[in-house]
Amino acid sequence: MLTEPEREHLFILGLGRPPEANYKGSDEVTPRLQRVLDAFPFSPAIIKTATWDVAAWNAAAATLLTDYGTLPREQRNILRLMFTDSRMKAAQEDWLSVARHVVGAFRADAARAGAGGEIARLVEELSRLSPEFEALWRDNDVAGHAAGLKRLHHPEHGPIELEFSVFAVDGRPDLGMIVYNPASPETTKRIQSLMAPPTDPTRI
Repeated sequence: MLTEPEREHLFILGLGRPPEANYKGSDEVTPRLQRVLDAFPFSPAIIKTATWDVAAWNAAAATLLTDYGTLPREQRNILRLMFTDSRMKAAQEDWLSVARHVVGAFRADAARAGAGGEIARLVEELSRLSPEFEALWRDNDVAGHAAGLKRLHHPEHGPIELEFSVFAVDGRPDLGMIVYNPASPETTKRIQSLMAPPTDPTRI
């Protein structure tokens, strides 16, 4: 009969600790949360689930990271893209280092959310599809993912450096928000150029 915040508060009062995570995954986000993403016009921002499915994104993310709207829902997963999409691999400055960090951070996120069954199914699938993922998963590394630097290589605009920060979504322990801010004014200009609407050659 208790809400999740009430249950957590009761455990902390009675036992001095929060209850074990009871994962209730959902890739639905509120319009208000989508508006938060859209408030970053030149900073790619996404909402991800505990199993790293991308639940929402803004226009900058679609332009610079992946146009998730063109993918089937089941393919909007950061790990699937990282290990099975050749374009995603080519865009990373040091793919192996990035992939190792992603696997370690994913392990920590999913375990914290209590998503054991969901992890097992995704790990089994990715291990079949990618020997690199299988090897990294067997390493049992755990990594933090609160903040860092991401370097991308755009085929036309060259290197793009982004500072990322990860935020919890209050009341939704299954969700996290990642915001990638341009690391320099030059990077901001490159992103603005990428997002500029194409000019119409027929107009004078």
